[in-house]
Amino acid sequence: MTAGPDIAVIDYGMGNLRSVSKALEHVAPSASVVVTSDPATILAAERVVFPGQGAARDCMREIEGRNLRNVIVEVARTKPFLGICMGLQVLFEHSEEGDTPCLGIFPGQVTRFPPPASTGEKLKVPHMGWNNVFQARPHPLWAGIEDGSRYYFVHSYFVEPANPEIIACHAHYPFPFTCGVASDNIFAVQFHPEKSADAGLTLLGNFINWDPFNKLAACDMATGACA
Repeated sequence: MTAGPDIAVIDYGMGNLRSVSKALEHVAPSASVVVTSDPATILAAERVVFPGQGAARDCMREIEGRNLRNVIVEVARTKPFLGICMGLQVLFEHSEEGDTPCLGIFPGQVTRFPPPASTGEKLKVPHMGWNNVFQARPHPLWAGIEDGSRYYFVHSYFVEPANPEIIACHAHYPFPFTCGVASDNIFAVQFHPEKSADAGLTLLGNFINWDPFNKLAACDMATGACA
């Protein structure tokens, strides 16, 4: 049996996957990185990246149309798994965007930013550009990354986890909102690490080296000993 790739980037027809794959190849030049919609290849990969851009309803339609729902749920349970942008949002139960049922891996909702007039702030929706990200708790993917580092965002909706224990980080626009979650082998972020200079590349490099199924290593790395 042929071994699967080191990293599968899930292709469901939404988002700039080339920038993600190129960033992964940059931080892991010896790894095999495959952009694919083939379920067998995704299931055989050592680790999985789930990016995406666009509207929630369109993303879910493409996921269902390519028969990837069960594959994504399975690899989110069994592989080191990194979600990016829409790859964070559709992990939750429901999005206000198009009143869309999502994958339901995590309980919670995806909510639109309120219009600027309702907050008294002169802020635009979508939230687009660089913003500080504040780490909620230690995690191996934060190794070597200073708290408050800046990452690049493009989004109009944000996740509201029902379980606050999975929150990995937050940003402010204009109020604090969750921009990343972590649970067991899943780490998923609203921002784009592939577009976020050194901090983003460090996070991707940490993902490549992350062994979430080795609890001792994960603990040591979270405290800096394995960074």
